[in-house]
Amino acid sequence: MAARLKILVVDDTKTNIEVLEGILSPSYDIYVALNGVKALELVHKIKPDLVLLDVMMPGMDGYETLRRIKSMPESEDLPVIFLTAKSDTQSEKDGLALGAVDYIAKPFTPELVVFRVQNQLKFKHHRDVLDAQVKDKTKSLRQTLKIMLTSLAALAEYRDNETGMHIRRTQMIVQRLAEILSKHPRFKDVITSPEVVEFFATAAPLHDIGKVGIQDAILHKPGRLNDEEMKQMQIHTSLGYEVLQQAIKDLKDDDNMGEGRQMIQIAANIALSHHERWDGTGYPNKLKGEAIPVCARLMAVADVYDALVSPRIYKQAWPHEKAIAEIKSEAGSHFDPDVVEALLTFEADLPDMYKDFENAEEGNGAKSF
Repeated sequence: MAARLKILVVDDTKTNIEVLEGILSPSYDIYVALNGVKALELVHKIKPDLVLLDVMMPGMDGYETLRRIKSMPESEDLPVIFLTAKSDTQSEKDGLALGAVDYIAKPFTPELVVFRVQNQLKFKHHRDVLDAQVKDKTKSLRQTLKIMLTSLAALAEYRDNETGMHIRRTQMIVQRLAEILSKHPRFKDVITSPEVVEFFATAAPLHDIGKVGIQDAILHKPGRLNDEEMKQMQIHTSLGYEVLQQAIKDLKDDDNMGEGRQMIQIAANIALSHHERWDGTGYPNKLKGEAIPVCARLMAVADVYDALVSPRIYKQAWPHEKAIAEIKSEAGSHFDPDVVEALLTFEADLPDMYKDFENAEEGNGAKSF
């Protein structure tokens, strides 16, 4: 048996409340508030399906009560019908402008009250079903895109000989950094929600996608690269950016892929700028300080830490403590100092986190440029 819908009646006149209870209680669960303050408490507590709200109340009137209901995230879409003895057009316009969905005039006509309540609840039901379908579709599209992007990232991994867990470890670090910095005053306007944190983490594995365009002789060279080879290697940042920008263009006409475009744009920014340096001496564009995209600043720290603590053909893995000391020494020159500070808040956890990857790790790896 389906649960009965809940209606909150807000009126300072008990006679009106009794009339409405008599009309509606056979079909709905009725809750009562005699003033606006109590109404706000009940909206938060019981989460009603609809509110019948008197306009003329002492203290907080119906207009102010409605403003506050609509200001609360959990009730901004809650349907509110005004109860009023006023019949002038301006009062009705004012209420509708604040977000009321309908007006019921006093004295009440029972049939009219029932029909108007039924209509608004049916509309709310259809809207809720549609919202749920949209959320399910969005979740499905997001999951599909994540799988596609991770698979695309694997292409660069297979071309290079870097450790198979490199993209997953750096992804883990980027996600932790984004979660921490989402609460930081300098970053909260960029990392605005858990969804954006997820976008950062999903995009991170694509940071070296441009390496698919680098010659094997350079990519797999066991020794130090010469100047010309290094110049060719550095092109991987621009190649990755161009590939991902083309993907964004291909999605531009699909209204369902707004989040996808945002996620791929983050990936493009990471691919292009994760080798930029805070002091402006990085590549490919010598961006400096705040000009470097936030996502790329996070990736830079994650990428370098992983490169330092991972074995390569030309070097042994650094101890965790030595790698952290190196990153701290580069704060303000190579790295955004606040990103380094964020890393330090969980750096003690990194060795144990890395152990979780050891069983799945394959290969000795190569350079991280």
